[in-house]
Amino acid sequence: MKSIKQIFAVLALVFTTQVIAAPGPGYTRLNPEQPTRSGNKIEVLQFFFYGCSHCYNLHPALTAMEKNLPKDVELIYVPTIFSANMEPMARTFFALESIGELHRVHDSLFQAWHVQMVDLRDQEKILGFVTKQGVDAKKFGDAYNSFSTQSKVARVRQMTMSYGIRGTPTITVDGKYTITGLGPKETMRVLDEVISKVRKERARGI
Repeated sequence: MKSIKQIFAVLALVFTTQVIAAPGPGYTRLNPEQPTRSGNKIEVLQFFFYGCSHCYNLHPALTAMEKNLPKDVELIYVPTIFSANMEPMARTFFALESIGELHRVHDSLFQAWHVQMVDLRDQEKILGFVTKQGVDAKKFGDAYNSFSTQSKVARVRQMTMSYGIRGTPTITVDGKYTITGLGPKETMRVLDEVISKVRKERARGI
């Protein structure tokens, strides 16, 4: 039987196999463009999976960016679902968000997967972990299985297809551009360039 560590390594490889390289300047144009939900702000979506090692490596840089986010930019995390075994963590994300615990536990979930090697593949195991973080078990369980969470999971599945997401982490900017397949430092450099590009396009009415 494979160890949990081996399983996680295989999952990370499967989820990122198709995003090893990015052409040109490090970003591509979304075709077709996608509608945004951030109003006048530049919408930055990060499609991620807690069990993805590349997402874990990028997370500190995104966290630092979030603390100093420009006023005209909104960063939104999207817990991606490619297969049934990714759905529990997407449900976990939305459940914690709905009960106001996501910000406090978000980092711990990455640490659990990649440092502590905790098995978080089903609701019972996840519940055991989050309650150790001080999350109310009943509130979390109700939110995890709620209609609202189910609707958000369905929305994420639809977004994964409409945005053409093939691996994690993938970042999209303003429904127009996609950044994927780069290391953390290069990802953040390209993201900064694309945000500046979108600002200029908006100023010109493009």
